[in-house]
Amino acid sequence: MLRAMVAGGHRVLAIGPEDDPAVRAELGAQRVEFTSVPLQRTGLNPLQDARTVLALTRVVRDFRPDAILMAAVKPIAYGSIAARVAGVPIRAAMITGVGTALGGGSGARPRLVAAVVRRLYRVGLEGIDTVLFQNAEDEDLFRRLGLINDRHRLVRIPGSGVDIEYYRPEPMAPTPPVVFLMMSRLLRDKGVIEYLEAARRVKREVPGVRMQLLGRLDENPSGITERDLREIIAEGAVEYLGVAADVRPHLAGAHVCVLPSYREGTPKSLLEAMAMGRPLLATDVPGCRETVAPGRNGELVAVRDVDALVEAIKRMVALGSDRLAAMGRESRAMAEERFDVRDVNRLILGSMGLD
Repeated sequence: MLRAMVAGGHRVLAIGPEDDPAVRAELGAQRVEFTSVPLQRTGLNPLQDARTVLALTRVVRDFRPDAILMAAVKPIAYGSIAARVAGVPIRAAMITGVGTALGGGSGARPRLVAAVVRRLYRVGLEGIDTVLFQNAEDEDLFRRLGLINDRHRLVRIPGSGVDIEYYRPEPMAPTPPVVFLMMSRLLRDKGVIEYLEAARRVKREVPGVRMQLLGRLDENPSGITERDLREIIAEGAVEYLGVAADVRPHLAGAHVCVLPSYREGTPKSLLEAMAMGRPLLATDVPGCRETVAPGRNGELVAVRDVDALVEAIKRMVALGSDRLAAMGRESRAMAEERFDVRDVNRLILGSMGLD
């Protein structure tokens, strides 16, 4: 999307919390300016968050943009304040998924987190003109919570899209073994625990199956710990592949991409798998269900249901190489038709009047 902005003749500044020299260099090569601001992504420290607001306000005032696009709850809340103070005329927010934070759940801390998240979204979206949603359920939830109203211009986008030229179809290796791959931050909300339990059972019950996990630890409260990860690796039910800047070799070695998430916007990992011609096995939840046509390019199973996940894995193993490859071709066709990042970029920029 940043490249599309530059190609449209715009001067572009990217703002993020981590000043990674490699990222800065890559963005510079694409003629995108970059600056970092302090951001405590998951904490609730008001002094730290005040620093974020002040830093963002200084950056936005100095850059003097005509338009600002924000994503994620704190950037939307604090970026919106900075944009209003700086007088930015075009202000848009992209809701890339709400996870389980807005639901509240049981217990004092989940209810507190949900209240804070709702408050942050309410503060941020009061100063936003255009709100982009990746699925209908998220839009309905925001409306029920009173976070959006008729004043907002609402735009539905098919996720963030996927670069179908970068992620090209790769032939599948012969089976057995059938290789299942989950790519995700290591969060309980992504279904990591269900995937691990399913892997334990599949390893005992089904010969010729490999279960792989790719992704990094995360400071999010729902993240598994480093100790948890060491125990998972030692147990051997799942092959932990570590972290990868380029996931294509791992997708090329897999037959099925799995995501037993509790809720998504539109998951990038599944879009990348689709573009590379891989069937999907995902939960029947907002975001995931937009990527799966059951029986055509994969299966949907009930959320938090290990039994259903195990049975679906068994069914996909029984399909054999030819049927899995055919489902992978359906995934690629769907990626080309609905999720091409070039089409998504045009829709996003058009909604901001920047096409």
